[in-house]
Amino acid sequence: KAPVTQMLSFRPLEMSAKKPVPFLRRVVPVTKKVQRDPRFDDLSGEYNPEIFLKTYSFLDGIKKREKEMIQKQLKKCRNVEQKEKLQQLLRRMTQQEEEQKKRQKWRERELSLKRQQRELAQQGKKPFFLKKSEKRKLELADKYAELKRSGKLEGFLNKKRKRNAIKDKRRLPSQKSL
Repeated sequence: KAPVTQMLSFRPLEMSAKKPVPFLRRVVPVTKKVQRDPRFDDLSGEYNPEIFLKTYSFLDGIKKREKEMIQKQLKKCRNVEQKEKLQQLLRRMTQQEEEQKKRQKWRERELSLKRQQRELAQQGKKPFFLKKSEKRKLELADKYAELKRSGKLEGFLNKKRKRNAIKDKRRLPSQKSL
């Protein structure tokens, strides 16, 4: 038979409740996971839109193939709800495409203005930088020229007139208050 003292050794050790708790507890330090945002971190390098566009230019081809696939699905689809979802997705893709083209055009315009300024500086002339308002006027002139070229200028101007007329009506004092 095993002695009783050996059997009691398997019990958990009891701590005295009378012993005071230390002021500064010794806790095992947990290493905190440091999260970093690549937009603001130096390790990720500097953002250059031209390099970014060149690096991810393959995505344009993928998007184009996806758009064609959705168009094919739209032609085959018979379900009304599914068709509506596909149409909405197609609209969104075309809007994103147009927005990307617009941004590219704006970037090219900015680069051409910078080149002109550089050339003038090399010729010894004082560089002239356009204000934001002047750049906006140039953009508006380009937009009007584009609309005129595509034949949509009249419709655009009619919509603008209607919008302005509604705004003017809202600003006028109502008959009830008079």
